[in-house]
Amino acid sequence: MADKNRLTAIVRTEFGKGAARRTRRDGQVPAVLYGHATDPQHLALDSRAFAKVLRDNGTNALLYLDIAGKEQIALTKSVVVHPIRRYIEHADLLVIKKGEKVTVDIPVIVTGDAAPGTQIAQDANTISIEADALSIPESVEVSIEGLEAGSQILAGQIALPEGSTLQSDPETLVVNVNVESAAEEPETEEGEAAEGEAAEGEAAEGEAGEGEAAEASES
Repeated sequence: MADKNRLTAIVRTEFGKGAARRTRRDGQVPAVLYGHATDPQHLALDSRAFAKVLRDNGTNALLYLDIAGKEQIALTKSVVVHPIRRYIEHADLLVIKKGEKVTVDIPVIVTGDAAPGTQIAQDANTISIEADALSIPESVEVSIEGLEAGSQILAGQIALPEGSTLQSDPETLVVNVNVESAAEEPETEEGEAAEGEAAEGEAAEGEAGEGEAAEASES
């Protein structure tokens, strides 16, 4: 992972919205590295390389930054994406030391099929865990195979990878198995025909009414 997630970080000396726009025009992402009682460092990362790391590792991507020839391990804490153009506008990075534990939110992936006649409601898409900063799981899986209506899966029931501990409330509802709602019955051909005849009858009555009104006005 160290080679795959190794990025060269350029120290930024200009700040503000204008400087950030210039950084993005140069094909880089403005980022701030902070933590461990150190002064925040304003950096610029290659936008394509950083986007690839996020695609491959998710939002909790671990980075091995080369900052002026010195290696620094960092965790991606937050990423701001443009709502329309979808490019990365900014990133916040957290300084990481080997052996350190961090608290992160990881996705919950639902697998399997519940019993027939049920439908699944996933109330929580992520749970919060504490894990070794160098071994953060990308996600956790929850199997709903064969679960009957009325079954629930709480955060405290999810099996976590070794070395990880749950930080979310154990009673947090993650998956709820409900009775499948009845689909609306399609209209029958007889019903459609009856509606058509009724519409034609209303149209005929309207035409008759218009005719009578015309005769009355002429008389």
